[in-house]
Amino acid sequence: MAETAAHLVDHVIPRVPVRQWVLSFPIPLRFLLAAHPQLLSPVLQVVNRAVSTFLIKQAGLKRTEAQTGAVTLIQRFGSAANLNIHLHCLVLDGVYDTSADEPVFHPVRVPTAEQLQTLLNQIIKRVMKLLTRLGYLVEEQDRLFLAETDAAMAPLHSAACTYRIAFGPRAGQKVLSLQSVPRFDAQPPQHLCANAQGFSLHAEVRCAMNQRNKLEQLCRYITRPAIANERLQLNRAG
Repeated sequence: MAETAAHLVDHVIPRVPVRQWVLSFPIPLRFLLAAHPQLLSPVLQVVNRAVSTFLIKQAGLKRTEAQTGAVTLIQRFGSAANLNIHLHCLVLDGVYDTSADEPVFHPVRVPTAEQLQTLLNQIIKRVMKLLTRLGYLVEEQDRLFLAETDAAMAPLHSAACTYRIAFGPRAGQKVLSLQSVPRFDAQPPQHLCANAQGFSLHAEVRCAMNQRNKLEQLCRYITRPAIANERLQLNRAG
């Protein structure tokens, strides 16, 4: 994946500031998106349009006279190699004014915590509306429920989302997890993170225009596989 990261930095992402926007979903929607991966494309369109509109407003421009840019990596795993579909969006931290003959880039202000929370609420509302319109969520008595799915992988998806064992004598039980001892030099709490209804939107990480090495490290992180192949070994059972 190092080649992919280098290509993004050298040939895709222009030399402007870049901010990472990470959107995580509640467990029921992780299960839904795993069972119906075709939904990721329209969901991503909703997210990109919401963030793009926010940046254009931050720049004081109209959508008809501005363009944004983003590269999104869809990760399907969490830190414990569990099923956790979430979006890593590398978004240009500004907009291009296209009203003149040559596009001119305008950086934008850092979003406030209140703006981030408002944006997340907009994304939640639009994603839920989309999934309801497509028939994957059912509204009853002012509540939304997942429509039934007959996917053969449903038990595995459900178990992987909730850290539970899918089959065997311990089916349904929580898997054993090892947690590290808290460090005294832990990083301070991150302020650019909004949470609501099981969703989270994180926008703390930013790479300045001249921080291309930092950007490449970020690209390597979000393009990595769930398990490094070079760390796998065959046992006696093959």
